[in-house]
Amino acid sequence: QVLLVESGGGLVQTGGSLKLSCSASGGIFAAYTMGWFRQGPGKEREFVAAISWSSTYYADSVKGRFNISRDNAKSMLYLEMSSLKPEDTAVYYCAADLEYNAPEGVNHWGQGTQVTVSS
Repeated sequence: QVLLVESGGGLVQTGGSLKLSCSASGGIFAAYTMGWFRQGPGKEREFVAAISWSSTYYADSVKGRFNISRDNAKSMLYLEMSSLKPEDTAVYYCAADLEYNAPEGVNHWGQGTQVTVSS
């Protein structure tokens, strides 16, 4: 059983920054492709970013503003978000063992952390 616990969400003004963290346990963290997804109010869950052992992937909407990273020794996943916009407001979910970069391709989910960007 893989357990994912997100932290770091909160309220930030437009143009601000936040760093999300995800602590993973119960699996082989270093072997997994890890990712972040988000679900805004009234919207479907969508891909944000992913990281394998050698590559990173980003949704077009966050390229150049968000950075995904991982620390395999600590079983930690991070998402550094900058130049935040109101449309980034969503619950952000940590995801483990991605088969592909869509919600249907995720095998393990965290409980989510709320990010609210005020205008």
